[in-house]
Amino acid sequence: MRSYRKGIIVCVLLSSVFFMARAQNNSLGKNDPEAKKVLDGLSAKLKSYKAVQSNFTLKVEDAKGKLQGSKSGIVYVKGNKYHISITGQEVYSDGKDVWTYDKNSNEVTITKNDPSTATISPEKFFTSFYDKDFLYKLNGEAKVGARMVQEVELTPVDKTKSFYKALLYIDKTQHTLVSVKWFDKSGNHYTLETNKLNGNAALTDAQLAFNKAKYPGVEEVDLRN
Repeated sequence: MRSYRKGIIVCVLLSSVFFMARAQNNSLGKNDPEAKKVLDGLSAKLKSYKAVQSNFTLKVEDAKGKLQGSKSGIVYVKGNKYHISITGQEVYSDGKDVWTYDKNSNEVTITKNDPSTATISPEKFFTSFYDKDFLYKLNGEAKVGARMVQEVELTPVDKTKSFYKALLYIDKTQHTLVSVKWFDKSGNHYTLETNKLNGNAALTDAQLAFNKAKYPGVEEVDLRN
């Protein structure tokens, strides 16, 4: 269960791509200009957000498509600070450090927010993160319920990443992200669906900070040194 919970958090951080920054051509390969138009529309929409609160559902499937687990949560982002709340865990970041709280063990692990690591944190998607990290192409359109969505495929330039492909499903009219699915080299597939996204949430710094007083008896594991 510990490895599953760790995987969930990594996936949530990675898949917060609904905070995508502007999309530009990648000098290391050829990108699809039609996909760029779609990503530009998404970027323009998302960069207008002041502070974000969004519900999400994360599903994990094996290589055969068998469901391994499903969890729901809420993510809050304001500037370079964020708070992710998911069953059994809370993750906070002030832009410099990250606090990961595990409810079962009543333990919080504190680490430095290292931009060079493989994990992509939510606040990066308000910056120019996208510029040199991915190649992209438009796979086509499909109707999901009453909405027409466009599928954009992302391939990481850095082949040492733990995943080799991600699919973004973007509402053609609203320019918002409906869901994202990515494929891990381990064989697992992860799908994150977003809903109830509020781009002008009234968030305070206190809501995005780890408060030890709220977790009586919590054990701290400080890995920043």
